[in-house]
Amino acid sequence: MTGEHYFTAQPGSAARERDVEFRIGARDYVLRAATGVFSADRLDPGTAVLLRKADLPGPDAAGPFLDLGCGYGPITCVLATTAPRAVVWAVDVNARARELAAGNTDRLGVAGRVRVADPDGVPADVRFAEIWSNPPIHVGKAELHGMLGRWLPRLAPGGVAWLVVGKNLGGDSLHRWLADQGWQVTRRASQKGFRVLRVNA
Repeated sequence: MTGEHYFTAQPGSAARERDVEFRIGARDYVLRAATGVFSADRLDPGTAVLLRKADLPGPDAAGPFLDLGCGYGPITCVLATTAPRAVVWAVDVNARARELAAGNTDRLGVAGRVRVADPDGVPADVRFAEIWSNPPIHVGKAELHGMLGRWLPRLAPGGVAWLVVGKNLGGDSLHRWLADQGWQVTRRASQKGFRVLRVNA
């Protein structure tokens, strides 16, 4: 996989599939992951902190929600099961990740409320009540800022974004950058070396 990353659009490596098991709240999840996608062998620790420390939507939340950089779909699956009325957009540049996310939501019985798409496949008029992301820090600061600069303005009025970033990967500098862009940013939690940031317009 030299030169290939989880943010590669079309992974060329053979897909070795495996199950990833985790528990959020009172629910156990078993999702299918594969090589060539982000954190294919376990629930990423940052994603785990995000899902356990951010405010998950309740059963009356209608969305729509965005899982930005969805990977094989752990955030999407949690959002879709905790908010059974909501539509969730699962967005990733990685075609293998999108295929896995679609399969996982189908096995959970929530695929009818999930829209799996590449970044250009989301209609321009969709505005999100919530954006959730464990953003791909390793793409570089310019790419990261460009991605957030593209999607955060698509929050609906009163919407909120939940982000998790490793402290040693620039979590505090990202906090400052977001504030400099005019966003209201609060650090909701700091655990296991990760910052959970709440972002409001």
